[in-house]
Amino acid sequence: MISANTLLKRILNVKDTVVKSADFFISADGVANLKILARPRIHEDDRCPICGKHCSVYDRATYQRYWRALDFGGVIVHIAAYTQRINCAEHGVLVAAVPWAFHDSGFTKSFDLTATWMAENISRSAVAEYLRIDWKTVGRCITRARKYIEPDPKSRLDGLEKIGIDETSYRKGHKYITVVVNHDTNTVVWASDKHGKAVFSKFLTGLTDEQRSSIKVVTGDGAKWIDECIAQYLPECARCVDSFHVVEWAGEALDSLRKEAWRDAYQACRDLKQQVKRKRGRGALTDKDSIAVHNAETRASEIKGSTYTLGKAPEHLTNKQEVQLATIATGNKRLYRGYLLKEQLRLILHMDNEQDAKEELKHFFWRATHSRIQEFKDLGYKIRRHEEHILNTIKLKMSNARIEATNNKIKLIIRRAFGFRDVGNMIDMIMLVCSNIKVPLPNRPVKEQKT
Repeated sequence: MISANTLLKRILNVKDTVVKSADFFISADGVANLKILARPRIHEDDRCPICGKHCSVYDRATYQRYWRALDFGGVIVHIAAYTQRINCAEHGVLVAAVPWAFHDSGFTKSFDLTATWMAENISRSAVAEYLRIDWKTVGRCITRARKYIEPDPKSRLDGLEKIGIDETSYRKGHKYITVVVNHDTNTVVWASDKHGKAVFSKFLTGLTDEQRSSIKVVTGDGAKWIDECIAQYLPECARCVDSFHVVEWAGEALDSLRKEAWRDAYQACRDLKQQVKRKRGRGALTDKDSIAVHNAETRASEIKGSTYTLGKAPEHLTNKQEVQLATIATGNKRLYRGYLLKEQLRLILHMDNEQDAKEELKHFFWRATHSRIQEFKDLGYKIRRHEEHILNTIKLKMSNARIEATNNKIKLIIRRAFGFRDVGNMIDMIMLVCSNIKVPLPNRPVKEQKT
């Protein structure tokens, strides 16, 4: 048999705590409540909540302070205690720490950790409704839990060799965050609000000389500010332009060409209809005119609906898409020429030999600049500017696929939470989810965690 006090402590999952009394009552709104009066054990009393050292008492409170604990079934539970302020030589006057809660929290440790674990898996509004707290409070629980689980986030920056950088939007109106990923561990090591040279410079200046010297490869898109930061802070580092973004450039050029071809085909169809209408007056369409109009509409429709066909590799086309591509090849040679240039660039990026790839890039540059297609002429010069970085990507076999996967995970976090009003809360959640950290749940075995 165990005492009621011991039973309450085990259910609450608190240590170094003395339960003095418990009071059960029904509130005015008809909800069952349990108030547990407690105090820290003598050896845990009068400690600084930041450094944990024993300190002198500054003053003692004459009123009780409350901390919300996890519900006992449908019963709302609060821990109450008389607190005092202490005078820490290092951190000044603060409210003394209690063993059951984090500093500046109105909830128990188990409550904060459970709210964080739930927020990783379901929407914040659902967490708020289930735990009977405010939507914003969930974000504060996440921040406290992250500080507890990972008190030194800078340890993630030790031993970096291959990193990838990218920005992703988190809200309408060009709101971005910048994310740095460790390619070797596939974890986010740093994240910050906004994007651009100032943000990446903040990351690099925050590293020690030893940490900067360990970085050998940086991958990213073709942004000029990445090149400038690398030249300034990491002059010995290999810069890689991710093949995903290079193919994306070609895809954008091809899509722009497709839209132009569709506008031309649509206008030609309209002109033909007007011409036929003027010729026939009020008479019925002849078979020849009907076939001509139908063919013009089909050509415009084929081009308009060819986005996915032109974007896919030939080996991945369905039978219907193969027919569609064959139609474009015979009916719009200019658009098909753009498709072949896109495919040539994609195949170059899959090559293993750096020297062969260099020769093929020269061939691609000549074809693109002599294609009489402005979009691909611009692409050719863009590829020429980034040729060295593209060859580094081929040589080192680097890819930003992990960063793109991380960006998708971040968007899922934001969508599942129905948005974040506080960027700091969002970054805390990203650092928890996009890593090897596991949020511990109450009364569960704690496994060794790696960041």
